Amino acid sequence: MKLLRHHDGTLFRDLNHNGTMEPYEDPRLPVADRVADLLARMTLAEKAAQMCHGRIFTLNPGVFPEESAELSDLGITNFLLMTMPGPGVMARWNNHLQDLAAARRLGIPVTLASDPRHGFAANPLVAHLTGGFSRGPEPIGLAATADGALVEEFAAAAARELRAVGIRVAVHPMADLATEPRWARIHGTFGEDAGLASRMLVAYIQGFQGGADLGPDSVACMVKHFPGGGATADGEDPHFSYGRFGAYPGGNLDYHLRPFRAALEAGCAQVMPGYGIPAGTGMAEVGACFNRDVLVGLLRERFGFDGVICTDFNLLAGMTIPGRGTLPARNWGVEHLPLEEQVRMLLDADVDQFGGETRPELIVDAVRSGAVTEVRIDASVRRILRDKFRLGLFDDPYVDADAAEELVGAAETRALGRTVQQRALVRLTGDPLPAGGRIYVENVGPEAAAAYGTVVARPEDADAAVVRLGAPYEERDGFLEGGFHAGSLEFPAEELDRLRKLGAAVPLAVSVCLDRPAVLTGLVDGTALLLGDFGAADDLVLDVVFGRAQAVGRLPFDLPSSMRAVEESREDVPFDTADPLFRFGHPSAPRTTPDAPPGRSAGTGPHAQPDASAEGEDYA
Repeated sequence: MKLLRHHDGTLFRDLNHNGTMEPYEDPRLPVADRVADLLARMTLAEKAAQMCHGRIFTLNPGVFPEESAELSDLGITNFLLMTMPGPGVMARWNNHLQDLAAARRLGIPVTLASDPRHGFAANPLVAHLTGGFSRGPEPIGLAATADGALVEEFAAAAARELRAVGIRVAVHPMADLATEPRWARIHGTFGEDAGLASRMLVAYIQGFQGGADLGPDSVACMVKHFPGGGATADGEDPHFSYGRFGAYPGGNLDYHLRPFRAALEAGCAQVMPGYGIPAGTGMAEVGACFNRDVLVGLLRERFGFDGVICTDFNLLAGMTIPGRGTLPARNWGVEHLPLEEQVRMLLDADVDQFGGETRPELIVDAVRSGAVTEVRIDASVRRILRDKFRLGLFDDPYVDADAAEELVGAAETRALGRTVQQRALVRLTGDPLPAGGRIYVENVGPEAAAAYGTVVARPEDADAAVVRLGAPYEERDGFLEGGFHAGSLEFPAEELDRLRKLGAAVPLAVSVCLDRPAVLTGLVDGTALLLGDFGAADDLVLDVVFGRAQAVGRLPFDLPSSMRAVEESREDVPFDTADPLFRFGHPSAPRTTPDAPPGRSAGTGPHAQPDASAEGEDYA
């Protein structure tokens, strides 16, 4: 769209195609005035479309449709990206979508959003590796660095890459606390301690948004999953019906709210409530997105949040991933109610956007039936438009495709990501191995290992062995469930026996990717060096194994000593497993001894919450 020049010389985008500069097109006016003018021009159907946040699953490189049904027919302008092409193609896709949006009656620009793309996790629902972005560790690894300045620097670099391709909303970070060790999404959190998590969240949001106020250089953060998804019954995930209940046997909801309060005070622009039912909290026992107690009572009134609330995705309609699998609706606690009543409950809970929904008629029908007023709809649309204006999308939603290809994955940002990966590595026990000899490796690229010695095929021919492992989990049926590492945290007995034999034959270094707090009891005595990583390149791990670099990270959670201890712990209470093998903050925190007294009820035993973190003064 070409810029026009107002008679006083002001350049503007003629979004409604009438040749004059309307107040909402005037870049000189305050955002509130522009929002008010645009809102007054919108039909109910146009307002309802803004309250739908759709998904785009596949961007076929080089194929640009003449129209998008969701954009052209319905007017939806908010989309979560799933699979993505390379940065140049993605940037051109953004510009094409913006052209489609600009051709509509009011020219409201598209806002593109994304789940995390800068780590190592690959999950079809919650984390993606497509797009060519620079890699750091998982967010739990950012916490392991305990370095707020480094986290802010990496977050700012990640935001620059996202902006370069047109992504302006980060559907992250997670403010959930990792108090239930079995939960499959711990890798996306900042750990078990509310103080450390709060500090990391503030740094992360500062890096993405650039401050408490959004601007044209911001990527807005959508913090999730309010009021906290980490306290989930038996560690099961609420993407699935058997994981729909939260669990608060310790009455510890306020502890889980602390990181959210920190994120809100840091100015996070948007919030996503979770799917789960906050059982045992005294609040209504329906999913958080439908829950007025949660969203109005806590988020709006107690915490004073007036930003956008977007539901977790596909509450009402479920979701099918093409060629992959199908999930049902995740309307936990209200499944028995008619769809119209579920919509009314969402709106009564002050939800602004319906994640994954592309049916604005649901909202239109709610108004026409008298279930809600148009004034209520206006309040949500005002918040949604405000963020579009603050992000500068009304004035310039386009990106430079050539610049995107140069910036995304550039050497400087990749190097920064590698620095953060390395800084997150944790030495659990042992000392480096001598380099220069014969090396046997498992789950390590031979080409990377060749820089440290001669790679051999059999352990009996080696002077040293290096094995990389993922944290244990239970294999479950279904493609979508397979992406969630849940269940037991213990290695199978036969695997431990195999590794002990390997360690007896040759000095053995083992690095375990701690996407969850694995039980490592059977590995401690059989290894010469035991490391924890949170997503790291092979050569960075090998640098530590062979003494070229030090592991300076610290555990962002306790590592339990057994599954029995996990099963007997309370889901909502931090540091609640009896006699943990390694403590939060290790290696600076002392390792507990096997005969240490439990002390759970008093909270003073070796596995109780560290005193230093009680008021957010964590180990850094």
